[in-house]
Amino acid sequence: MHIDITYLRVTVLVIVAIVTIETGTALQVSDPHGRLFPPEDLGLLEGPDRDAWQKPEQIMDALAISDGSKVADLGAGGGWFTVRLARRVGANGIVYAEDIQPEMVETIQRRVQREGFNNVQVILGVSDDPRLEGEKLDAILIVDAFREMDNPISLLRNAASAMAPSGRLGIVEFRKDGGGPGPPIEERVDPKDIIRAAESAGLQLTKRETLLPYQYLLIFTTSPPSGTTTSSLK
Repeated sequence: MHIDITYLRVTVLVIVAIVTIETGTALQVSDPHGRLFPPEDLGLLEGPDRDAWQKPEQIMDALAISDGSKVADLGAGGGWFTVRLARRVGANGIVYAEDIQPEMVETIQRRVQREGFNNVQVILGVSDDPRLEGEKLDAILIVDAFREMDNPISLLRNAASAMAPSGRLGIVEFRKDGGGPGPPIEERVDPKDIIRAAESAGLQLTKRETLLPYQYLLIFTTSPPSGTTTSSLK
């Protein structure tokens, strides 16, 4: 049986065109950063009750962030945590506020200028590198951003290279058992996945904090604490 290949090609193209028009969609390559938090929704992160459930002071205490500390806020978004870090480290410290979205970086710049902070340096990073070259940081904080990472192992490895020998890296994410604000349950990250990625990046889990009502805080260092095994913390 003879099949007209030209006819089949035209038919397929017509069907695809019809489906595209009917659904209001276009054929395109998927956005590799489709999970990133949209800048236009930053107001959702500024709720008046966030201090109560996010407990920023307790998180900073757990990471031993104090006056004069050198810290980084990765995936800083609109700078909600950045300004609290800047207030904690004071004039003798510095905060590197990093995000990979230019709109977020611009928002942070405007915010720190408006609130009068001179101890914040804003960085436009890339998906696998926060660009903290040459720094020896006392602490790195990643709040509600791990699930948006395209290359978590590479990013964490590059972040770890900027830590001081005694530095700590804290990752905060929403628990999967529900409750409170945050993303849908199916988008929340199992802490075991974070631990595996961190270990692949050369980090060691040293503590798992349960001080937050809706989230967990995992604290990592570049070497395990004396007398502690990583498996006992999982």
